[in-house]
Amino acid sequence: MDQRTVDRLATAIAAVALLVGLATFAISRFDSGVLLATSGDYVVVQWVQPRSLAAQAGLRPGMIITELNGLTLVRLPQYVYPDVEPSPDPATGEIPPFGPIGVEPAQPTIVDIDPVALGELLSTTPIQLAAIPPDALSQDSPQDSPERMQSVVQLHDDGIGAVRMTLPAYALGVGLLLLVFWWLTSGRAGNTLRPLATSLAVATAMPFLVQPLGATWVVPLLALGVVLTAAAMVPLAAALMARIDDETDRRFAGLAVTGCTVAAIAIGLVALGGEPWYGEGLTRWALVAAVPLIPGLGAAGLVPRSSDPVSSVASGRLLESTEYAVVGATPLVSLLSAGPAFPFPLVLWFGLILAAGRFTIRPLVRLASRATLQRDLIVAATEAERARVAADIHDDALQELTLLVHRLDAAGDTEGAGIARTVSDRLRAICGDLRLPILDDLGVGPALDWLVLRIERLAGGEVRLERSDGTRPPADVELAFFRVAQEALSNAVKHGRPPIVVRYSATTNGASLTIDDAGPGIESDAGDRAETIGHFGLLNMQQRAEAIGAILDVRRWPAGGTHVKLDWRAR
Repeated sequence: MDQRTVDRLATAIAAVALLVGLATFAISRFDSGVLLATSGDYVVVQWVQPRSLAAQAGLRPGMIITELNGLTLVRLPQYVYPDVEPSPDPATGEIPPFGPIGVEPAQPTIVDIDPVALGELLSTTPIQLAAIPPDALSQDSPQDSPERMQSVVQLHDDGIGAVRMTLPAYALGVGLLLLVFWWLTSGRAGNTLRPLATSLAVATAMPFLVQPLGATWVVPLLALGVVLTAAAMVPLAAALMARIDDETDRRFAGLAVTGCTVAAIAIGLVALGGEPWYGEGLTRWALVAAVPLIPGLGAAGLVPRSSDPVSSVASGRLLESTEYAVVGATPLVSLLSAGPAFPFPLVLWFGLILAAGRFTIRPLVRLASRATLQRDLIVAATEAERARVAADIHDDALQELTLLVHRLDAAGDTEGAGIARTVSDRLRAICGDLRLPILDDLGVGPALDWLVLRIERLAGGEVRLERSDGTRPPADVELAFFRVAQEALSNAVKHGRPPIVVRYSATTNGASLTIDDAGPGIESDAGDRAETIGHFGLLNMQQRAEAIGAILDVRRWPAGGTHVKLDWRAR
């Protein structure tokens, strides 16, 4: 899924949430989740929606309604107290205990109501009701009164008060949507996160945008809120997965994202029709949060594989890795903030991000960037010096040798002319190593052809090139690939043995180079100790990879042989 498709999907999900939220405020009516009907002389609870406010208040099917929308349907026995409090005793000054003087009515009594008026009452939305269990009607004493056993549900006066109470959360969601999008697209968070602006803004804002849907207790709207919350995480997860370098890790992240998304939606929809179970909310929250978190950690490189190879990770990626991890975790904090803790976790999270970026990560990145810049300058100076030396040899020594060969041929000195030609050919080869015109003119594919032919003469065995290069990467990438191949083939000749297989492929999305030999293989910790043990060839390859933002993987095959792989992806 390309970035444009990801942004369009995120925009569509946000548009649906915004429109449905506005429509909820405008036309939605509160559903208490209870259906009433007449049964003989009583009004009873016919059905209660699981998880609704009616169910939470304790209403159950079969209970008898005693009060409905301010109208009494069944009068329950209650104590009657005197209208005037007792006066103090004139002799002692004591005040007699104030207590009931009777019970009224003596037993539960049905209030006579016109059937037409009762029908109209039942057709309206219940905004206040009281109910008792059927067996409580036999209780005549106020001490065992249905008054203690009744369940009272106080609904909002106009039926939409609960929806209106979610207005601050909805407004915060709209604000987050605009603020996060603006902050990232403006480049204030760096260029790395600019492409993630739309998907991150939608994933962060969605838990707040769906709050009005949940407050209605209308099953279709509740289901839509469940789907939107999980779906809003998918574009961000897809954008982060595209930034995972390893194909195996990317495939694993895709499977995990799919599984978590489907499971979160399934649990949310199934839960709407049943009773709550222990850990249900936490489970769904964890599944939704894991959708962007898993690829975020994968893109940051914080989920290493069990067999971690000798690899090169650019020091300049320190900030990038941290940013990907933070982006993946931000929706998790947003989900947490949409609950009872609203909105403090999210405020604290953004505060920590700003503080860490200002006082910790940015200074470290500046140091790493300075070191990277110095290294790049050294590499550039080295290449410039190579070009200068090659030009001096070509324009000076080679020209003199060419004249010398002609003079020796003219003088009949065949042996001297042959020696001069050998020296001339050797100097031309050195010039080719220092600076290859074929690399500049034709690209790294033909340059590798030339290099493999040269190495095969020295290897004493088969050196084979398999290439598929329909496009050319940037010039600095081609140079890095050629130098890595040059060093890896030199090491294969010195420390390995034929057959040596070189594979190179290049597409518009990136380039890949692998070199395998049949030698004993490199030591497992050679990459970590390259600088201390003087393995400057491996260190040079690592630095070349870092300079172009590529991944260098150097490892020993279990059966022997060294495997070198260089992967570069176009940004």
